[in-house]
Amino acid sequence: MIKAIVTGHSRGLGAAIASKLLGRGIAVLGLARARNDNLAGHHPELLEQVEIDLADAAALAQWIDGGALDAWLADAGTALLVNNAGTVQPIGPLPSQGAAAVSKAVALNVAAPLMLSAAFVARCRPGTDCRVLNVSSGAGRHVYPGWSVYCATKAALDHHARAVVLDKTPGLRICSLAPGVIDTDMQAEIRSTDLERFPVRERFEAMKRDGVLVSADECAGRIVGHLLGDAFGEQPVADLRELGASGKA
Repeated sequence: MIKAIVTGHSRGLGAAIASKLLGRGIAVLGLARARNDNLAGHHPELLEQVEIDLADAAALAQWIDGGALDAWLADAGTALLVNNAGTVQPIGPLPSQGAAAVSKAVALNVAAPLMLSAAFVARCRPGTDCRVLNVSSGAGRHVYPGWSVYCATKAALDHHARAVVLDKTPGLRICSLAPGVIDTDMQAEIRSTDLERFPVRERFEAMKRDGVLVSADECAGRIVGHLLGDAFGEQPVADLRELGASGKA
């Protein structure tokens, strides 16, 4: 049996990824601050949801230790973890970044996926095909003014995947995957940012204006194709735009 965990499944790319997995008959455990009633209505027998603030490390640790994760993975022959939840805030130069916003970003973008990955792999039974996909970003590999926190947190996911591969944990495959520029609420948030805080905003406005943004549905289909493919994990850090049309390397 294939079972998946998807963080941030309530909207955007996370919702699209969860939908693609559910559409393949794969049971999904969604972790997010809010429920996704649309997915629940279409897949009541396959979707379980936990309302949790993944930026609250203490709450996440308590949930991990509460037994629900163990129960979810107990009968999985193939287990998938998609660390999708994240935030682009705070945007702006260093003096403008509030301590609380920085702390939240690091907790959500870095601490939560690292905590979940460790707990997930530890609870996979011997012989389980265990796959971890971190939704990264080109910002983890290229720097942008105003995005020092976002760039740093995504780079952390990339480097984490590289180091995990060196551990050679039996049955584990991991990939930190940049999905490209997707037409989601995050992109709208970026385009609404003041130029003083994000000087390269026009580049993102142009992508929207020129119709080059990829839909969340299309992107999710390719991500899931890669996640389930034989080539998954061959590259610990990858870019979806550099993979084949099916999402395979």
